[in-house]
Amino acid sequence: MTRPFRFGVVAPIRTDLPTWLDRVRRIADSGYSTLLMPDVPQWQPAPGPTLATAAALTDLRVGTWVYASPLRPAWMTAWEAHSLSLLTDGRFELGIGTGRPGMEDELREKGLPVVPPTERLAQIGETVKALRDLDGPELYTPVAMAVRGPKAQALAAEVADTVTFALMPDESRVEVARLASDFRAIGDLELALHVPVIGDTVAPFMAPPDTDPAVLRAADSLAILPDDPAAAIEEIQRRREEIGFSYFVFGADCAERFAPVVAELAGR
Repeated sequence: MTRPFRFGVVAPIRTDLPTWLDRVRRIADSGYSTLLMPDVPQWQPAPGPTLATAAALTDLRVGTWVYASPLRPAWMTAWEAHSLSLLTDGRFELGIGTGRPGMEDELREKGLPVVPPTERLAQIGETVKALRDLDGPELYTPVAMAVRGPKAQALAAEVADTVTFALMPDESRVEVARLASDFRAIGDLELALHVPVIGDTVAPFMAPPDTDPAVLRAADSLAILPDDPAAAIEEIQRRREEIGFSYFVFGADCAERFAPVVAELAGR
C-alpha cells in the first residue's frame, strides 16, 4: 500500500518564547502535519507542556520525537500521552524508543536505574498497554516507535502505528533499504525517515554536531536531502517508491526553506 506523504518538524525551543511561537505559526502555515519535540531535559522545557502550547496555537498535530522509555515510569508516560491526546482534541502522537546513545550515563546522572535494552523494550510495551487502557474506546493515541533490532521491530509490529529506524547518519541507502524490507515482512506500518541534513545545513539536536554533509553524500546516506526543492521532491518520491518511507521529519531551521516541497507533496 502506498501511503500519502506527510511531513514533521523537530522544533525545540532554542530562542526566546515569542520567537519560537512565531516559528510554530510559520510551520503550521507551510503545510507541515506535525510539530515534534525531543526528550532531552538539558535542551528545553518538558515536551508535554511545550506541545500543549503549540497545539493551542495552531491546528498542527504534535508529538514526541521521541520519549526515552527509561527516563520515567511506564504509567507516567502513558498518563502524559493520554492527557495530551485529550488536551489537543486527538492531535497528539506518542513517539517512544529505548533511548539515545549515551543514555546509560544520563540515567546514572539522574540517579535512575540503568536497565538493559530488553527491559527498556518491556517498558515500551507496558507504556502502550497502559495508554490503551487510559484511552478506552473513545480515544486512540497513535504510537510511533524508534526501532533497530529484531525484538524492537517485533514489538513495533504489534503495538505501533509508525516506525522510524534508529540509524547512524552515515549508513548507506542499501543498509536502510534492507532494514525497511525486513520490517515490512512482519509489519505494514507507516515508515518515517528522520532527515537531519538539508544541503549543507545540519539540524541541531537531530545529528551529532560533527556530522559532515560531504561524507553523507559520499555514503549515499538517507540522512541528507538536496536543498534544491525540485531535486528534493524527486528524491523523496524515490524513497517512498523504492523503500516505503512516506513520513519525513526535518529540523526547524530548514522548515521554511522546504515549504515548496511540502506544498507539492503533502497528502499525495
